[in-house]
Amino acid sequence: MDTVTVALVGAGYASHLHCSGYRKVHGASVRLKMICDVDTVRAEKMASSHGIEGTCRDFRVLLEDKEIDLIDICTPPDLHAQMIKDALSAGKHVICEKPLTGYFGAEGDPLPIGSAVSKRKMYEKVSEEVDELLNAVKASGRQFMYAENYVYAPTVRKAAEILENKKSRILFMKGEESLAGSSSPVAGRWDRTGGGSLIRVGSHPLSGVLWLKQVEARARGEEIKVRKVCCDTGVATSVLGESERNCIRANPYDVEDVATLTLTFSDGTKALIVAADTVLGGTNNFIEIYAHDASLICRLTPPGNMDTYFLDEKGLEKTVLAEMLPTSVGWQHVFVADEILRGYTGELQDFVESAMQNRQPLSGIDLAAETIRIIYAAYWSAEEGRAIEF
Repeated sequence: MDTVTVALVGAGYASHLHCSGYRKVHGASVRLKMICDVDTVRAEKMASSHGIEGTCRDFRVLLEDKEIDLIDICTPPDLHAQMIKDALSAGKHVICEKPLTGYFGAEGDPLPIGSAVSKRKMYEKVSEEVDELLNAVKASGRQFMYAENYVYAPTVRKAAEILENKKSRILFMKGEESLAGSSSPVAGRWDRTGGGSLIRVGSHPLSGVLWLKQVEARARGEEIKVRKVCCDTGVATSVLGESERNCIRANPYDVEDVATLTLTFSDGTKALIVAADTVLGGTNNFIEIYAHDASLICRLTPPGNMDTYFLDEKGLEKTVLAEMLPTSVGWQHVFVADEILRGYTGELQDFVESAMQNRQPLSGIDLAAETIRIIYAAYWSAEEGRAIEF
């Protein structure tokens, strides 16, 4: 095809990031035809901001539109699985934001589900749905693109190039995404997000670490899988009084706000994932790689290439210095070209090319499936206080 015609579902922050990425795609023509959201005002605002031709409230409109090649799902995660299946059945290529799916409750569940439902049950139900999604993608003949920006971050891509060329054996990795909570009103509810900090932000460094381990395996002609997970979760903000909650946005109802996850791979090597909603100072994203012949530090944010110092915020009303910062006063680590450095531009470039050429993307269904299985095995581990072996 000469032009990839795209429809987006959901008019939130993720759609904004994706639309910014589509504008930077080169070597291919992208037509943003439609954005679908039940909030028509929000959809129209997004359409106006990003040059999207039209809006609608009904997802079925996108499925029935023969001109649409690619459906980009940026909805809350409890809607992902059915939308993926429906879009593939309609012959569309699919982009889906993280997580792939999750456990959001079933009839007869005690409430609140995050506290009352067995995590082993959640793991088993999610694994069944993941298998259904894997089969749906395979049977469709269409491409599924997993919107994991860590895979496309220039620092992570450069690390992958080095690992491939040197055939380095990774001994230990550490990945983290931490911030001071979420602006989403449903971030604290398991029935809407499928978990807390681990699934909402920890999924990013987890997918990045899993992808890098597969880069190593291919370079060395080996097969390496996750053998064991051990996780600890908690609600650290439960110690805060009302007067102490003015800085942290975390408001967990039945989810965790801090998690540490240890992975053991089949070659005996390790990785550590940290995810927290308890860290002031903006978004902290990185992956550290320690191999037998190299150490590689991949910083996504803050990038470290610009700092600012202000005594007041006069004239800065329209300037965004960094994500999740309540003030511009004092010293700040500025996000410069963060849509590139965090991987969003490279992500959309690869996805458009994948749709145009009907080829698999770097970040696809296998990575999405492995990530969500491990996350729910981790929740199972944390609940029972023991390691879960695959």
